[in-house]
Amino acid sequence: MSIISVNPANGKPLKHYRAHTPKQVEQKIAQTHKAWLNWKNTTHEERSKLLTNMAGVLQTRKKEFAILMAQEMGKPINQGVAEIEKCASVCEYYAANAAKYLSDQIIETDASKSFVSFQPIGLVLAIMPWNFPFWQVFRFLAPALAAGNCGLLKHASNVPGCALAIEEVVIEAGFPKDVFQSLLVGSGMVEKIIENPLIQAVTITGSTNAGKQVAEKAGSLIKKTVLELGGSDAYVILEDADLEKAAELCVNSRIINSGQSCIAAKRFIVVKPVQKEFTKLFLSKMKAKKMGDPLNVSTDIGPQARVDLRNELHAQVKQSVKKGAKCILGGEIPKGKNAFYPATILTKVKHGMPAYDEELFGPVAAIITAKDEVNAIRIANDSQFGLGAAVFTENKEKGERMAATQIQAGSCFVNALVKSDPRLPFGGIKQSGYGRELGLFGIHEFVNIKTVFVA
Repeated sequence: MSIISVNPANGKPLKHYRAHTPKQVEQKIAQTHKAWLNWKNTTHEERSKLLTNMAGVLQTRKKEFAILMAQEMGKPINQGVAEIEKCASVCEYYAANAAKYLSDQIIETDASKSFVSFQPIGLVLAIMPWNFPFWQVFRFLAPALAAGNCGLLKHASNVPGCALAIEEVVIEAGFPKDVFQSLLVGSGMVEKIIENPLIQAVTITGSTNAGKQVAEKAGSLIKKTVLELGGSDAYVILEDADLEKAAELCVNSRIINSGQSCIAAKRFIVVKPVQKEFTKLFLSKMKAKKMGDPLNVSTDIGPQARVDLRNELHAQVKQSVKKGAKCILGGEIPKGKNAFYPATILTKVKHGMPAYDEELFGPVAAIITAKDEVNAIRIANDSQFGLGAAVFTENKEKGERMAATQIQAGSCFVNALVKSDPRLPFGGIKQSGYGRELGLFGIHEFVNIKTVFVA
């Protein structure tokens, strides 16, 4: 069986890769387990040095990897360079902080000594998507290696080149052989891999349905999971917002990665007094964004990652219009053998439309009018998802209160677009998943939090 990567900008095949057989997968898991038996005993200083080396390799090869992402999944090249730089930053972050996060915590009890120790658990399987083909992997890999675990990657089948490139980075940085390996397999092999007794935990970033399947299988085997799933992030624009700034940030958040981001802004909930002015500004700024060749540095919106995904997005747009939404920009599939989809704006979006109820994974914005602030909060929370959200208001105290206590999401930003940061925990609630990546909480997800009691 072969895995074929295809350039979504022109529909042409890039390269054929031979998929790993079930026997090869078993061998690779066994090799990684053997590597872990030594890796788990390394010092924090040794791991930190190698993580720092890995950051250096990423910085040195960032242009090369950005081109690879542009070719395999259509990411605009400037965004690809930024993605690799972010990967380097998460390696540097855990190189600097892992020892502190994993140090023993003394707890006063009636023992002569009692403390909490953080120990590695073994092999972590990562099931990762195509939309951020390096970042999604490194935000699991850096803390996993820093904690003394080893990793196995089942990457999306349309980015096999990226999967193997990440393996190259680990080797080039000087990590011991086999502490991380990429498995070139289809989704049909995932259950069997999870069943392998050497796999101790699973992390997945992907669709809600994929997350349910992984959680069900891993749960039946009592294996820890972290799920980072879909999102339909609500951006609430209040009457006292700086509309010019809000429109700029909202457009940038909607089109990042050509709209293919779980934490991209998707639902723009605008209170009625400023709805017309905000929509006018938003439309003007969306029109200015350039769609084109992802290898061109002036491109803002590249192709969607695959033609089938582009077609699914278009079907959601058409169904929303059929149910009463108004398309004021875009909404038409360009000609040619490619996966492009233009910047699109839907207004008059209401409950019962795909643009309201579902995740739109592409450069399609849904503008929803709220009669007042209370109604805006209700609409923001009226979603099966709960990954990220944002509030725009010049009253920062009110914005902070809304973000902290009123809007249901794993992250809520005030007067800023939602983004992940190595220093802050990242994850969602409701159908957006559970568990956290990054920061202190991320490195603690895949360790044995062990109580030690000395009488």
